Amino acid sequence: MPNRLAQSASLYLRKHAENPIDWWPWCDEAIATARQDNKPIFLSIGYSSCHWCTVMEGEAFSDPEVAAFLNANFLPIKVDREERPDIDSVYMQALQLMTGQGGWPLNTFLMPDSLVPFYGGTYFGMQPLYGRPSFMQVLSRLRQMFDTELEKLRQVETDVKAALERGADSPPIADFKADFSSDAADTEDSDRQNHDTLQRGLAIAAKIAAPHGRAPSFPSLPYALTALRGVRFGPEEPDDSGEEREVDPYRVCNQRAIDLCLGGIYDHVGGGFHRYTVDATWTVPHFEKMLYDNGLALEFLAELWRAGGREPAFETAIAGTVEWLRREMTDPAGFFYAAQDADNFVTPADAEPEEGAFYVWTWDELKTALNPEELAELQRRFTISPEGNFEGSNVLQRRDAGHLCASVRTALDKLFALRYGQSRNDRYEPARNNREAKTQPRSGRIPPVTDTKAIVAWNALTISGLAKAAAVLHQLPYLTLARGAADFILEAQQVDGRLHRVNYDGQPAVLAQSEDYALFIKALIDLHQACQSLAPSDAIVKIYLDAAIALQAEFDAHLWDDDRGGYDNTDDRRNLIVCERSIQDNATPAPNGIAIANLIRLGALCDNPAYFDRADLALAAFAPLMRETPQACPSAIAALDDRLHYTHVQIPPHWASEYLDRYFPSTAVSVRFDLPKDAAGIVCYDLTCREPASSFDRLFEQIQARLDR
Repeated sequence: MPNRLAQSASLYLRKHAENPIDWWPWCDEAIATARQDNKPIFLSIGYSSCHWCTVMEGEAFSDPEVAAFLNANFLPIKVDREERPDIDSVYMQALQLMTGQGGWPLNTFLMPDSLVPFYGGTYFGMQPLYGRPSFMQVLSRLRQMFDTELEKLRQVETDVKAALERGADSPPIADFKADFSSDAADTEDSDRQNHDTLQRGLAIAAKIAAPHGRAPSFPSLPYALTALRGVRFGPEEPDDSGEEREVDPYRVCNQRAIDLCLGGIYDHVGGGFHRYTVDATWTVPHFEKMLYDNGLALEFLAELWRAGGREPAFETAIAGTVEWLRREMTDPAGFFYAAQDADNFVTPADAEPEEGAFYVWTWDELKTALNPEELAELQRRFTISPEGNFEGSNVLQRRDAGHLCASVRTALDKLFALRYGQSRNDRYEPARNNREAKTQPRSGRIPPVTDTKAIVAWNALTISGLAKAAAVLHQLPYLTLARGAADFILEAQQVDGRLHRVNYDGQPAVLAQSEDYALFIKALIDLHQACQSLAPSDAIVKIYLDAAIALQAEFDAHLWDDDRGGYDNTDDRRNLIVCERSIQDNATPAPNGIAIANLIRLGALCDNPAYFDRADLALAAFAPLMRETPQACPSAIAALDDRLHYTHVQIPPHWASEYLDRYFPSTAVSVRFDLPKDAAGIVCYDLTCREPASSFDRLFEQIQARLDR
């Protein structure tokens, strides 16, 4: 009999609807019931395309003995982290405090009265293994401790709560505005300190983005995007000890792009990037495809292209990723779907799916699909072999960069037809659940399940990536795809004057959180910038800037923290044990770093000092963390770069495309039709404008001089 989760709109929650566990969603009634019955809460957090979440659902959460014990002794609650990143963030912080590591599924045990965790872990197996207890042993021991050793658990509760509160608090806001005020007595010292913080942060971002030869290998794209800003300063110089200079940021970023675009992390047949690779050689991926990874990859590759990294393999990967988005991840309404699973069924009779089966190739399959010339050429350019590189099969990984020859492109097209059972130009109907995957008529392989909900923050990352790729590669179709998603969000995700985070089958749900506001405002500004060269209609350009201004006002009204500065993760604080303001990046940029950069860009574009004032307050709130641990917050370091070097460039319309071809971080452009005929453009900052440049070369010199200071 289905449990309460059967009525959920979330695909992840519905995947657990047939479990014998009496799951509750996160709600007031569930928490009240736990308190009334004096049961510890078992909180399990995951997401639909998570491989180990799927494994645990099929093992522990489907086991009658586990279910009977959980139902009798705990109050089990399931949370979709993609719906409620605020809840996930709090309990992930707690898990890392308790165990030193985190991940999904996130399984933690809470005191019913305080909701503070006293124990946690990730995947729990059904059998004891490598000295680790089974899930039933964990459950039994924790219930015994709750009944007989409550004081010991209360001490853990006290320690965890205190640590979470310390992490959420910040010192009183310093007068960061003085750092940029000409009449401040300590302007010179403050300016030096901020530039030192910036240079250190850029250097650390480059070190983190540099190849380390460790497994697993993650793209770490927020770090790579920030490291790229250091290109204009060149490699770090040797210090007084005479040690060799640190990493060259351009080399680091170019190598990261090579790893992404040549490695098995990129799907060379169908396009799009997988989550990460399990090895140090970027060969075998963890096969899920997340929308946010692909949006960030598009932006990083486009920015690197602007900075001079014009490797043909990068353009190939961009084009393939856009093709994948259009074919498999774009709803007819215009928005982008959230993710595709790592696993798929090999035959309709299979009880459980296999990881990566959709994406890999046996040697016999390759020999059957390709003629001898195509197979030989594919083997020359890709790491394929009879023995394979993944459980007897082959993950395609390119051996070298450059253009692919015609015979290799033909071979990849044949493999595409074998996998998908159709041509590249046909829309691919997603499988929304396991039943659809097994039963939809297809002539190709059984596909992974696609989570077809829209998440505003992830759509925003993809809009930004598409807008930047469109501008630098002069691809109007990329911009059209981005605009379709942005227009959908603007039209469908506002309810009673509030942006909403997700959309299920046309229905908006869940109030937007800070990452939704910050990333979508950024996406609207990126669209405004790209439209000025590719769709320069005044009406179109104005739509996106006006929308960004309106959404920023909404963001400020609901999530700005007057006491601490910066933006709270959510204003729906019911049952949250701490109120977080995220500044530390992970796989996606932290909302406060992006929000500060947005304020600076809006201040420049609108010539409005009020935006700079708010940005300064936010920078002041996070200045201690940025100075002490810049490795935690690359997006905030990028925002500091913007504050120190922001530049507003006003140019005539015929120069917009050339400007957007160049890598000028910390700049925003406005097309003006009323500039003097002999002016190539005007550079403005500190709310004043320089003398009009008489040539485009002179304009670039003025911009570069500002960025290099």
